[in-house]
Amino acid sequence: MNFKKLLALTALLVLTVNVFGQSRKVADRYFEEFSYVQSAKLYKDLVLIKGDSSQHVLSRLAESYYNNSDTKEAEVWYQKLISNFNEKVEEKHLFKYAQALRSNGKYKKSDSIFLTLAQARKSSLNEELKKDSYLSDYNNQEKRIGVRNLAINTPYSDFGGFLLNGKSYFSSSVPNDSKRQKIYKWNNQPFLNIYKAEEEIQTLEGSKQDTILVLGNIQKLGEPIASELHESTPIFTKDGKTIYFTRNNSEGKRARRSKKNTSNLKIYKASYVNGYWVNVKELPFNNDEYSTGHPALSPDEKTLYFVSNMPGGYGQSDIYKVEIKGKDEYGEPVNLGSTINTPEKEVFPYVGDDNVLYFSSNGHLGLGLLDIFQAKINDNGTLSSPENLGYPFNSKKDDFSFFISKNGKRGFFSSNREKGKGDDDIYSFFIYTDPPVCTQIVKGVIKNNKTNAPVDAAVIKLINKEKEIIAETVSDSLGNYTFKDVPCNNTYTVTATKLDHRSGRSVVSTNSKRNNEVTANIKLTPLIIGNQIVIKPIYFDYDKSVIREDAEYELENIVTVMTNHPEIVIKIESHTDSRGRKDYNRMLSDKRAKSTRDYILSRGIASNRIESAIGYGEDKPLNDCVDGKKCTEEEYQLNRRSYFYIIKGSESIEIRQEQEKRRVRKRIATKKSNFLEFLSKNLKRSGRSLRPENNKCFKGKEEDCDKIDKEVKVNYRN
Repeated sequence: MNFKKLLALTALLVLTVNVFGQSRKVADRYFEEFSYVQSAKLYKDLVLIKGDSSQHVLSRLAESYYNNSDTKEAEVWYQKLISNFNEKVEEKHLFKYAQALRSNGKYKKSDSIFLTLAQARKSSLNEELKKDSYLSDYNNQEKRIGVRNLAINTPYSDFGGFLLNGKSYFSSSVPNDSKRQKIYKWNNQPFLNIYKAEEEIQTLEGSKQDTILVLGNIQKLGEPIASELHESTPIFTKDGKTIYFTRNNSEGKRARRSKKNTSNLKIYKASYVNGYWVNVKELPFNNDEYSTGHPALSPDEKTLYFVSNMPGGYGQSDIYKVEIKGKDEYGEPVNLGSTINTPEKEVFPYVGDDNVLYFSSNGHLGLGLLDIFQAKINDNGTLSSPENLGYPFNSKKDDFSFFISKNGKRGFFSSNREKGKGDDDIYSFFIYTDPPVCTQIVKGVIKNNKTNAPVDAAVIKLINKEKEIIAETVSDSLGNYTFKDVPCNNTYTVTATKLDHRSGRSVVSTNSKRNNEVTANIKLTPLIIGNQIVIKPIYFDYDKSVIREDAEYELENIVTVMTNHPEIVIKIESHTDSRGRKDYNRMLSDKRAKSTRDYILSRGIASNRIESAIGYGEDKPLNDCVDGKKCTEEEYQLNRRSYFYIIKGSESIEIRQEQEKRRVRKRIATKKSNFLEFLSKNLKRSGRSLRPENNKCFKGKEEDCDKIDKEVKVNYRN
């Protein structure tokens, strides 16, 4: 290596050390401004390059990724934070670590930390879960959902629940008194039967709102509905005169098998005449070679929904619909399509009076195995994208067979979740409407600071005083955004970000006036204008070319744009005003241009992406403020500038921006309500340091935490 190259390398190393001496302050500044993408990059470089693994840097690095929805990176750095500072880790960081783990599919380890948090906080939830008939309250704005394990549940499989004229109908494998009781070999339980029970609504003593469903006077539906095989999942017409239900494909008292020696399922119907069920017949679209089951009726009773594994579907079992043309006439089954069906299982459809399809799936993103989802049936017959019902309806186990009453206040679902009484249990729920909570609307318009044009697909976040992101949305094509149900009497920060724009924010306060609208308009400054990356002026100390902290902060915008668009190549120009000697100004500006280039290179940008960095001194003024003329400070300032010209790759910018717009809209649209939101709202923070002495998962023994049991037991309802 020759002397000149050695000297240049030494200078670059000195510059790098100096730059990263400033980076922590710059990273903190971005973090405080909620610019988490930039802060994450800077904090990560502090750890990996400078070796700064302080608690401050690690916690903020993890939170930067967490707040930017990058849970994989957040998990890595929360883990390192906990490993290095176990005795000092704040509870909020443990909580967010558990959330990141769950988002990344590491349920067992996540649950272990949540349990530790609940135990340390002496949560009432933890105590309630130990009761046989527990009540979980889910606070969601003005609604509270009370859930109870029904007293009628047994150690066997009990599931379903359908209300009609004061009676409930459900399925159970509870043994009867017969000595000839047959046992189903797959799960070593008796065959399923359909039962009915009297419905009673009770209010617990001393409570104005704690209402529960009680079922009594249980009776099994006898022959011809009952047989020696499986019967389950009944659905009735509103007049109670027709029942559709699922039964094994049978021939007399014996199951009829397919060519593959499988006893498939079929849908049957029967009529209620003079107090008796009669005329049991199978539906014409049944088939010996595949299963049909889990019938459900549309509100107008003109469409029958069902589940089948018939050929041509999307997965293990799909949901279909078929037109009911007459008493015993049906159209051709129609698959509901890939919006609803996945390569996995979709089962237990139910259509509420609100024309919403409820169903269970283990193919859509959920909390555990089977989760309950809802999808709106549009007027034209299409379906909206499924939404996970979240906690308390869903858990890490199987949750299915959802039913909600006509008034939308009560219903049933089934689950084999922990703390139940048996295999599958039926849970009743009530939705209470508490006295209205004072909420307001925060809305506004996002515009371009240069052109005043609306900014489409900007990500808008609502952040509380604890710097927690409590809501997120995206601006529409007119730049509009809205946050509904924002609690009154609070102060919030609204931030707006978009690719290739300087982020913006506004602080707003809600008052005590219910349903009031608070406006927070924000303007975003584009970083790419024409063929330039445009930032604010970079300042240097007098007669020096060392990158200052404020210059470093601005240059991060150049780094961000070049990172976002790896195809572009730039050139740097630096200019001075006319004060001082021309040759000196030219030399000084050239040093500053090259210092600027070196800073950008030190941030991981490849050297071949900066074609040149040249200082022109006072040779190219923008006004007539030249040597010999006295000018105002504003006139001098106009000539002190740096340019960052895009000379290659500009054609890729628009493509990348459009891709990002679609990605942002998809991400925001698929955000779901879930169990984590419940925990974050209901488990109070005590501020205590948590030391789970016997928690293997918490101590990081991955071999004990990541061996998640993926076996799904094979039984009739699956």
